[in-house]
Amino acid sequence: MAFNVYTGEPDGTEIPTAAQLGLEPPRFCAECGRRMVVQVRPDGWSAKCSRHGLIDSKDFEQR
Repeated sequence: MAFNVYTGEPDGTEIPTAAQLGLEPPRFCAECGRRMVVQVRPDGWSAKCSRHGLIDSKDFEQR
């Protein structure tokens, strides 16, 4: 089962407007729905799930 990374609800729920505009980092793990520890930096963000590890905004940048 997949989860909405902005709300923690099952995938398919509506994405908040701020997230659609790219102004909000993900707060919940897409794999388990647990709340993540999020660090916002001037150049992006990083988020860590206690079960699934670290993701970083740099991972989503196109090269």
